[in-house]
Amino acid sequence: QGEYLRREATMHLTDYVILAAYMLGVLGLGAYFFRRQTHADEYFVGDRRMTGSHIGLSVVATDVGGGFSIGLGGLGFVMGLSAGWMLFMGLLGAWITAVIMIPKVKALGERFGWSSYPDFLEHRFDARTRFVAAVLSAVGYGAFVGAQILGGAKLSAGAFDVDQTTAAVIMGAVVIVYTALGGLQAVVYTDTVQWIILFAGLLFALPAAYFGVGGWSQIQETLPAGHLSLVNVNGWQIAVWAGTILPIWFIAMTLYQRIYATRDVKTAKRAWFLAGLLEFPVLAFLGAALGVLARVAFAGEGIDPETGLPRLLKEVLPIGLTGLVIAAYFSAIMSTADSCLLASVGNVMHDIYRKYINPSTSESGYLRLSRLFTIVIGVASLAIALWVPTVLEAIFLAYGFMASGLIVPTVAALLWKRATAGAAFWSMIFGGATAVLLSVKPSFNPLHELAPADLESGVVGLAALVAVPVSLIVLVVISLASRAPEPAPVEEGT
Repeated sequence: QGEYLRREATMHLTDYVILAAYMLGVLGLGAYFFRRQTHADEYFVGDRRMTGSHIGLSVVATDVGGGFSIGLGGLGFVMGLSAGWMLFMGLLGAWITAVIMIPKVKALGERFGWSSYPDFLEHRFDARTRFVAAVLSAVGYGAFVGAQILGGAKLSAGAFDVDQTTAAVIMGAVVIVYTALGGLQAVVYTDTVQWIILFAGLLFALPAAYFGVGGWSQIQETLPAGHLSLVNVNGWQIAVWAGTILPIWFIAMTLYQRIYATRDVKTAKRAWFLAGLLEFPVLAFLGAALGVLARVAFAGEGIDPETGLPRLLKEVLPIGLTGLVIAAYFSAIMSTADSCLLASVGNVMHDIYRKYINPSTSESGYLRLSRLFTIVIGVASLAIALWVPTVLEAIFLAYGFMASGLIVPTVAALLWKRATAGAAFWSMIFGGATAVLLSVKPSFNPLHELAPADLESGVVGLAALVAVPVSLIVLVVISLASRAPEPAPVEEGT
């Protein structure tokens, strides 16, 4: 094992060539769509004609992405194969929303020409609800882009001899440029290629890493008890995952854009079912297993768990394959970063600028300004990447913030006719504010002393477990205390 690791301890020129070719290809695709696009519908919802296979691969690439890929590897390093259950929440979320949400949202989106998540909330409630949702979503996705860039920086720092800050700047620049150029069309088509590269890379990497670390005997000798168990997870951890990941499938601007981008309801549902299966168990346990093997390779070295996987890839895989697998992880990172960046820009431009600031802007001017804001928000997200210490912390910070303010009004819009616009508005305010307060001041959280001290992303996750019930109580109390509303229909096919 040691001899093999030492022999492959540096990246070869071939690996760098593969990576460079990949980056240039991505930028080239962005430039291709830049030349073709003439209106905002192409930029934000792909002209509403995309197929289920492209959308399904884009959904799973966006949801798993580099943050979860690198973060899941780090989680596998720390807790073992049971880390894969984190992505089980992705399968549940995809399939539940395919049945409950897509038929209603897609039908209304086709009827009214929607291109954003807040479009749906305004239809059911009112304009101020739309505004708050747009702000929460834009800020949350800006933070999420930062999480992806941080994942790319850690990957680069582990695989190459570069400083993490420098790596973050380079990764951020590539994502910002091709997203600004190509919009959703570039994002979806690159996502399709990126997911295929990621899956192929992981399939090649797993057996190579297994034999590279010394095989089964070395694994048994090195790993702590429970690392190979599938039940090495406690109820608190499951609650945090469920409370922060499941709601995203109902409120994600990235997913609403893809619902609107599909040809019809049947296509959208097929895409969501495909995404759920690919996410769990396929990517879930591949990523966790590689994190476990990184633990074997670097046992006792005291490294950052989230850099163990990139180092494993560099030091175990043969020349050429290293470049392919590193490119696969870069692809996963960019597939999420580009989608979240475009979602944040869509919230700012469609739901705030065009709605409240300049409704009469020309199509060409709107498209130019959208590209400019892609750059501005991308730079702000890069600043977040340089500030937050771990990838999973950044992910759960963004997830917890959005879920706490948005999930209750969204589910109420779908399922409870008695919910009022005023109740939805204040539910968002109290839910989001509670999440921020308890994340900044975890000592205020009544669950803080009850949860295990080593709970992964515990502060933000525990904040969501309190903030969502607060949001629910506010919505129910105000709705019942108000006059019964006459909500806009959200029935399938209306």
